[in-house]
Amino acid sequence: MAVTDAILPPGRPLRMKLDRDAWTKRAVMIVIGLYLVAALALPLYTMMSKSFTTYRFDLTRYEFQVDDGAGNWGPVVTAQALNDQLGVFAAADLRASSDSRLAPTKLFPDFSFRSPVKYRIRGLDNAPFLVGLDLKRSGDWVELDSNTFRRVNFRPVTARGLGNYVTYFSSPTLVGSIANSLTIAVISTIVTIGVAFGVAYALSRSAMPFKGFFRLAMVLPILVPSLLPGIALIYLFGNQGLLRDWLFGASIYGPLGIVIGSVFFTLPHALIIISTALSISDQRHYEAAESLRASGWRTFWTVTVPGARYGLISAAFVVFTLVITDFGLPKVVGGQYNVLAVDIYKQVIGQQNFEMGAVVSVVLLIPAIFAFIVDRMVTRRQVSLLSARSVPYQPKANRRADTLAFLWCALTAIFVIGILATCQFAALVKFWPYDLTLSLKNYAFNRMDGGGWASYSNSLILASATAIVGAIIVFAGAYMVEKTEGFAAGRNLFHFLAMLPMAVPGLVLGLAYIFFFNDPSNPLNSIYGTMAILVICTVTHFYTVAHLTALTALKQMDREFEPVAASLHQPFHKLFFRVTLPVCLPAVLDIFIYLFVNAMTTVSAVVFLYSAHTQLASVAVLNMDDAGDVAPAAAMGMMIFYTNVAARLIHAAVSRGLLAKTQAWRVR
Repeated sequence: MAVTDAILPPGRPLRMKLDRDAWTKRAVMIVIGLYLVAALALPLYTMMSKSFTTYRFDLTRYEFQVDDGAGNWGPVVTAQALNDQLGVFAAADLRASSDSRLAPTKLFPDFSFRSPVKYRIRGLDNAPFLVGLDLKRSGDWVELDSNTFRRVNFRPVTARGLGNYVTYFSSPTLVGSIANSLTIAVISTIVTIGVAFGVAYALSRSAMPFKGFFRLAMVLPILVPSLLPGIALIYLFGNQGLLRDWLFGASIYGPLGIVIGSVFFTLPHALIIISTALSISDQRHYEAAESLRASGWRTFWTVTVPGARYGLISAAFVVFTLVITDFGLPKVVGGQYNVLAVDIYKQVIGQQNFEMGAVVSVVLLIPAIFAFIVDRMVTRRQVSLLSARSVPYQPKANRRADTLAFLWCALTAIFVIGILATCQFAALVKFWPYDLTLSLKNYAFNRMDGGGWASYSNSLILASATAIVGAIIVFAGAYMVEKTEGFAAGRNLFHFLAMLPMAVPGLVLGLAYIFFFNDPSNPLNSIYGTMAILVICTVTHFYTVAHLTALTALKQMDREFEPVAASLHQPFHKLFFRVTLPVCLPAVLDIFIYLFVNAMTTVSAVVFLYSAHTQLASVAVLNMDDAGDVAPAAAMGMMIFYTNVAARLIHAAVSRGLLAKTQAWRVR
């Protein structure tokens, strides 16, 4: 019997119907994503576009007529023809910045402002020129007497091209900054990783005493701006320093000072990463090495170092990025040793050459992005070192090894605490080094350049607003990325935007904000010069670490919570506030204090953006140091330090109280 198979026509592909919660999650993710686009992607695009904008004086677009004093006008002649005849302006003289001016009176050798001769000038194709402060863009003739003609200035015209890059790489001084920055970053990274590994190894692999004290001492540099170690080094090893003879004639003003200061402020970052890597170890590996009668040195190189290699590589790239992008320390103690970050500051603040500042920013972005990409690639190759059968490592007492570990940590702690103690001493003496009487006169900030106590108040406002707003935005964004089903393209794009700030130096971000938000045609121009733009910039600058912290906490939660809540017909916001937020509260509090501390200490991200009413304490340290008020600068730096210490203590107390109520489920 023949059987005929019925073939059904293909139907429409099945698509998951989105409920209200799914649409809400996607909408919130899109809103926060648009924030990152407006606060990060668009400013960076504007800055990079600006680096290709060139300015020059186009003499072919200006024409003149001169009378003979009796009302008889001579022939029309271009400025280019006059310059070809007289050779007044060379090609280099015609290169300009956005605010450059060129006086045409130099094209007329017999010019005198007392002469009865009159002049006519016009710009072809709307070429701009100034008559006093009046900008002219019309092609009509403008007739002027001699006295008025001397106030005429050509204005440059814009073009697109690689001219700025050609100029940059044609300058030996500017190009030398690249080599200087790389040299300093590499040396500082090697020294810092060596010191940090020694401390981390001592804390995790020895039975030495006072581990808690050493852990606390090593993280203190996180609480101070990077300018502060530079000030301490000047008081210790400067021309009138206490220990200047210890350098045997070498100068602290230059690469030596930058390296020492960089080791100080990057040490906690490297130590945290390496300590985490060393803490993940299996006792059985060391027992196997011992049973095979391997020496301690061989065990170190075959077990310890390979197990911590990913942490070492990650720490190295973090330190490298921090050093090569730091601005405060080289500005204070760098002397004539130019680096990229300071070049940006000099181009923008010193020379008002924003286009060249954008070029240097793009150059500085390259090593920072390269380090970030390599670090991400290495991190992805990391594999789990612990299994369910792993045995936590327990260090055994060894008098000789414990003594060496204690001495290493003690010397490092003396270095860290000594820098801070020097700054505090410098902030209290009346007149270094002639009158060492202790006084509080250096804390009279209202008598100094730098913004006074108002700058300190502004920093408290900025830090508080950044911590509150940033914690809300970051955790909400991370929650939407982690808990939204489907929408893979949108989630991947959001995650890319969230990771991008880690690769963008603060100075680069600040300069990008100038180009983007200071444009009168930008509808967001109204926030320029206000506290709002400082908050937005700071939240964006430190977004990545906070985002990763939130994601780590959210990934620890079982993904079954959402389906269970949906089956009970509970909206996701109830689940968020009743379950997710209480469970992740420790991470939220960590994000809060992280943003607060960094907002208090940041200099590079905000140095271009503050106004007379929004000057900050960290920027006041820089300005007072520039003005020669080094002791008051140290005093303001110590105020930032003590504020951050107080914030940490308050954070610990509040966390203990809140977590006792919300984390009781963790205790059996």
